[in-house]
Amino acid sequence: MLHGFMDALRQVQSDLARHLEPETIAKLCRSARYRWRERVLDPVTTIHLFVLQVLHGNVACSALPHLSKKRFTASAYCKARARLPLKIFQKLLKGVGHALDTVMDQAEHWRGHRIFMVDGSAFSMPDTPELQKKFGQPSAQKPGCGFPVAHMLLLFHAGTGLIRQVLTAPLRTHDMSRVAAMHPELRENDVLVGDRGVSSFAHLALLFQRRLHGLFRAHQNVLVDFTPFRAHVEPGQSKKATKGTLRSRWLGHFGATDQVVQWFKPELRPDWMTAVEYASLPASLVLRELRYSIGRAGFRTQEITLVTTLLDPEKYPSQALADLYGMRWRVETNLSHLKHTMKMDVLRSETVAGVQKELTVFALVYNLVRVVMLEAARRQAVTVERISFIDTLRWLSTATPGEELPPLIVNPHRPNRVEPRQVKRRPKEYRWLMKPRAAMRNELLAQPLQA
Repeated sequence: MLHGFMDALRQVQSDLARHLEPETIAKLCRSARYRWRERVLDPVTTIHLFVLQVLHGNVACSALPHLSKKRFTASAYCKARARLPLKIFQKLLKGVGHALDTVMDQAEHWRGHRIFMVDGSAFSMPDTPELQKKFGQPSAQKPGCGFPVAHMLLLFHAGTGLIRQVLTAPLRTHDMSRVAAMHPELRENDVLVGDRGVSSFAHLALLFQRRLHGLFRAHQNVLVDFTPFRAHVEPGQSKKATKGTLRSRWLGHFGATDQVVQWFKPELRPDWMTAVEYASLPASLVLRELRYSIGRAGFRTQEITLVTTLLDPEKYPSQALADLYGMRWRVETNLSHLKHTMKMDVLRSETVAGVQKELTVFALVYNLVRVVMLEAARRQAVTVERISFIDTLRWLSTATPGEELPPLIVNPHRPNRVEPRQVKRRPKEYRWLMKPRAAMRNELLAQPLQA
């Protein structure tokens, strides 16, 4: 099974497969100063088994001996995984990421720019004290009755759907506090697209300093008015005296709902920035605000206001910007592939380091699947979005040595498809656990027996 997977990867992308070869993994371990004994579960075999486990839907550790046709116990595999340092997995993902740079550069650009999408999500994990302390759980769940939930922030390349970076944090962490850590993954002239959770003066200013571009939905607290020469609040004016007045200066317009404005640096520093970092930001930014209507039945939001650093109306028409922001919804599909198709919504590891390793391998395997999808799309002359992710995953997880990449399922083209955000299958009608399971068990044992 392991040989089939590696052989399939070599056929599709030999440069990428090189990073998973035994020699490369062994070299990574030596560079991390990790020493090991020669045994069945050496670092190379352990990492390959980890990849195999995730490829098959994060199956139980006890299923791996059957999948790999090797003799070992689930306990031995778990211990071998735990012994491997986290930085080996991180270096492996980074090496694969560098191998994919060429793939991303060769993908079609949007008006001369590489486009990246950022979005946040969450995943659950076993209820252990270490994970509860690190990540926390939803406030609606009583202690001992819920599971730890982590927040993650992901950076996707729009043209290929590849993951460029993934960051984890405790549950109650705002996207804004982590998004700046992703900027080093971008190159000059790249465009970052995101929702209003990452839309702020400070974030746009950081992008401006790095010569990057941003396209975000305007935050709900930002007042936007397209009236020419309207009144605005000058820096230093009292907020109470100017309540309800816009904080941006109108500079010009390209249409009824397309304008250029000047945003001023807020007096209050965001909590996620240091005083030195905030002081280094410019006093103001020239930005573009535009609003458009979706005009399609079934969408919750019918009107969207955007803010961007892309100012040229000829190079970046308002409709092109609206279409680009509409591409952001592909991230939801990518997250669904990760969390539901690959079953990443609930991880199995019981330690913080284990969770980080598991998440890293999920990102690695996801990227391998996307690379196969890109090759299938090229051979079958369709866009990569139409290649079935689950069909690609199934082939990659069951490929035999020497097997050629077959034609994969092509999803039908269904523009403007609308589905209700509801489920038909009813969940089990059990009551929620409102006390720790041990306490509930003792209550049941204390009940008198019926005569």
